[in-house]
Amino acid sequence: MAEDLQISTGSKIEQYESLLPQIKALTEGESDFVANCANIAAALRQTFGFFWVGFYFVKNHDQLVLGPFQGDIACTRINLGKGVCGTSWQKSETIIVDDVDQFPGHIACSSSSRSEIVVPIFRNDIVIGVLDVDSDQLADFDETDKIYLERLALMISDLIDA
Repeated sequence: MAEDLQISTGSKIEQYESLLPQIKALTEGESDFVANCANIAAALRQTFGFFWVGFYFVKNHDQLVLGPFQGDIACTRINLGKGVCGTSWQKSETIIVDDVDQFPGHIACSSSSRSEIVVPIFRNDIVIGVLDVDSDQLADFDETDKIYLERLALMISDLIDA
């Protein structure tokens, strides 16, 4: 298992291209899903310096419940359709928000969060959770983040049966 993250100093694409194989190596052979998600959150935050990186998982079919994360304390439960995370879950799609203050119903877990990307994690075509990444900068996420974080979400889905 790789436990030393090599951070690329290149473009955002180069950073993701370097990071994803390292995450794969980090999680290979580890069967504990929570431990893997914790290391994935840490690797994303360490590589990109994001303000907050974490997971929420669907519980009882009606709420997202906080999972492993890196950053300030967070909201523990989010209802379906509420905030960016609940909306991503409800719509089964990635949502990029350039300015969270302009997102109707945004849940402000931290006033330092300025922009956000939320990527659903699917298992058998059903959303089982979301990867939530916040930045303290406006408009910090783009199509590159969407593409690579969606790839990461597929890797995470594969870890469930590991």
